[in-house]
Amino acid sequence: MRRLPLVVLKPSLVAGLVAATVVGGDEWSKAWARRSLGEPHQVLGPWWWRLSYNSGASFSLGSHAPVATRVGVALALVGVVVGLAKTAPGIPAFGIGLVTGGGLGNVIDRLTSSTHVVTDFVSLGSFPTFNVADAGVTLGCVMMLVCVVVRRPLWRTR
Repeated sequence: MRRLPLVVLKPSLVAGLVAATVVGGDEWSKAWARRSLGEPHQVLGPWWWRLSYNSGASFSLGSHAPVATRVGVALALVGVVVGLAKTAPGIPAFGIGLVTGGGLGNVIDRLTSSTHVVTDFVSLGSFPTFNVADAGVTLGCVMMLVCVVVRRPLWRTR
């Protein structure tokens, strides 16, 4: 029996594909939320669709200093994109892809909105309302934190 060669993607390509998927899902879901959501709608238990807009960063931090927030977010995103090129394979590539996609999704939303805000619409109990990009950033950070705890390198050394 002949073995087929295993296709191995570069970690930076994996991270880029994950980031593109997050951006696409985020942009689609935000457009849906802005078009379809009016009054809050209970989905299941503590999960609600609740349309809101955020002028700050995560959890509305920096909403009173929007210019400083935008500059800080842009600088952080540049660092993440640079890190994307040096990511290690496996979980780190997925984690940095999620963080990059989430960051880009929110930056795109902020830049394309006439009021420079981010659309949030997922509400879980008393947790602040969030979106797909926020979930990507959070999950990606958790994945990278787990790598650090188990001493798995996040970046390639060569």
